[in-house]
Amino acid sequence: MPRHLGRTRAVSDGRLSTDSGEGTAWASEGEPRPLGPSPAGRSGGVTTAVNFAVVSENARAMRLCLAVATSSGRPEVIQEFPMHRTRNTFHVRLHDVPHPSRLVYGVRVEGSGGWETTHRWDSDRILLDPYAPLVYLGRKEFGVRDEAEGFEPETGSSFWGTFDFDDAALTDFDWGEGYRKPGTEWKDTVIYEMSVRLFTSDESSGLPAGSRGTFEGVRRKIPHLKDLGVTCVELLPIFEYDELEFQRSPNPRDHMVNVWGYSHINFFAPMSRFGSGGGGPAKAALEFKELVKDLHANGIEVVLDVVYNHTAEGGDTNPYLLSFRGIDCSTYYMQDPESYERILNYSGCGNTVNANNPVVSDLILDSLRHWVEEYHVDGFRFDLASALCRNPRGKPLQNPPLIGAISKDPVLSKVKLISEPWDCGGLYQVGSFPNWDVWAEWNGKYRDDVRRFIKGDPGMKTAFATRLAGSADLYNYNNRKPFHSVNFVIAHDGFTMNDLVSYNSKHNEDNGEESRDGSNDNFSWNCGAEGDTSSDQINQLRVRQRKNFHMALMVSQGTPMVLMGDEYGRSTLGNNNTYGLDRRMNYFRWDQLEGEEASRNFLRFYAGLIHYRRSSPLLGRSEFLRSRDITWHESNWGNEESCFLSFTLHGGHLGARSIYVAFNAHGYWVENALPKPASGKRWHRVVDTNLASPKDFDAEGVRAIEGSVYRVAPYSCLLLEEK
Repeated sequence: MPRHLGRTRAVSDGRLSTDSGEGTAWASEGEPRPLGPSPAGRSGGVTTAVNFAVVSENARAMRLCLAVATSSGRPEVIQEFPMHRTRNTFHVRLHDVPHPSRLVYGVRVEGSGGWETTHRWDSDRILLDPYAPLVYLGRKEFGVRDEAEGFEPETGSSFWGTFDFDDAALTDFDWGEGYRKPGTEWKDTVIYEMSVRLFTSDESSGLPAGSRGTFEGVRRKIPHLKDLGVTCVELLPIFEYDELEFQRSPNPRDHMVNVWGYSHINFFAPMSRFGSGGGGPAKAALEFKELVKDLHANGIEVVLDVVYNHTAEGGDTNPYLLSFRGIDCSTYYMQDPESYERILNYSGCGNTVNANNPVVSDLILDSLRHWVEEYHVDGFRFDLASALCRNPRGKPLQNPPLIGAISKDPVLSKVKLISEPWDCGGLYQVGSFPNWDVWAEWNGKYRDDVRRFIKGDPGMKTAFATRLAGSADLYNYNNRKPFHSVNFVIAHDGFTMNDLVSYNSKHNEDNGEESRDGSNDNFSWNCGAEGDTSSDQINQLRVRQRKNFHMALMVSQGTPMVLMGDEYGRSTLGNNNTYGLDRRMNYFRWDQLEGEEASRNFLRFYAGLIHYRRSSPLLGRSEFLRSRDITWHESNWGNEESCFLSFTLHGGHLGARSIYVAFNAHGYWVENALPKPASGKRWHRVVDTNLASPKDFDAEGVRAIEGSVYRVAPYSCLLLEEK
């Protein structure tokens, strides 16, 4: 007979019943594996027993707290169960669990000492299980306080785990007959970085209010993504987070709402406010699966931007105990044992996850597998991935155990893995991130070099050519390929493409930090006026520059990534760090995309070039270019003043049409001599960014070029096809 650890009567009508006679829930020791809640018994097709297991190497005792939502939706603890300890794991099994869909749970942890110790113990706080598969906050609407969340100034809101294993969202989702993942090869991938919240929040999306800014909202806009030609969406963080974390106490940022989501409180649960109509955690999980399924049906992969480098609990000056810090601070976070404020900060957010501790490595590996196996995602982009390459004291590791384990894992090694190869502690690993030949990298050097050349900085031609050719200086070693370079000119944390050509300086005053936040090194150029202008000449130049940037990205070897909204010219008014602006200026504007002629014309060019890249065997190669693949039409690479570059990609040996490309970043026309085409063939114009729509892009290349010279306009580029 199991040893009973605690008892509680059944739940009736959302409350603990003391006299209903419906039966009792009771507890036994349970098992230390698997971690988190897991079904441990069924009767009549219904889960009747659940095992709970939580790791803490340094806690003295732990109790499972079972709660039920009251009529207001706020959880009320109905019983606490002492948990048995096996080595470093606390566990308990609940039997005859009543109405699991109405129950939530947390843990109460006791240790030696209190806030003055390394571990900051506080047994008054009920903490979220790190392995909770879904999270209940009580807040139904994004960014709107709700009584059910139990918000308290300074300490914030309470988060609870849920464990209804009979819900289809967790167990029996129908992926459909004939379902399969797209399996797009790296060389054919075009990534679209986007935010679930910002993509459809605007009224101009035309969606019902309850679907805006949700997984369902994105699902309804899949036709746009398909028309655009992208093969993969990279979703800004969708793990459960507190979008109102800046409002715990008065501070210069308490007007802000976190729309980017880089502040996780759990690594397993989809963001519950991304479910439509305030449906809660299970509905969010269900609708995320539906989104993934429909994206896959349209040939579009799903990559998640994941944040394992820090959590929302902040640093030692922040009394915000949610989960990890209250369960076992020295296990989950890097610490300096010589300092009272011990938590190390290589993330810029107050703490750094101790990723190479075996317990934490297992947590991250389990989380990643969960998203692949349960939600069928196709890969991950790791925020500040270099922070995952440090030991518990912050020293960089040449072969970090976590990165190695991910690289060799039979499940994870088969999905797309992308690192942001730097952190906020100065560890910069572009081209040198420990990769085991399977990791791609955000190529920050590509962004900077392309920006500088296109705006006309002298001395950038060689660097620009190197980036167009696939950054062999960074990636041509061992078994690395050009597609391991994720090329981007624009990403979420920086100027939009429109703002890159409209502002010389960031304008982040709305963020409440006196514009100290956000990058200062933008390599932007306003083309003659700061911000909006009525000058037709400047506005035309800005459109050309946007086309030039997009052209450079699409003809570069490597994996291109574009940002949501750049396809029509989205602007955030010069703010290059809009993480906390939940307002129309930050939303995707469907009225501008669909209603303004200039936006429609630019969209035609933008999407057309993406489709052209995907159709050409010369763009997006799986191997680095060799001498027979490319001819650079340049005799003086050392000319520091030259801002003109041209080259030919040869296609004859591949049975493809050769392509000639020229970039002119000078402020004057260039009389450019064209290379002689093959016998019996002529050059035909596909792109000239100086021409007005629709002549700026012609996928068929109908117009044959007369003569051997082509005048290339100031700040423009050219693409010709030989046929």
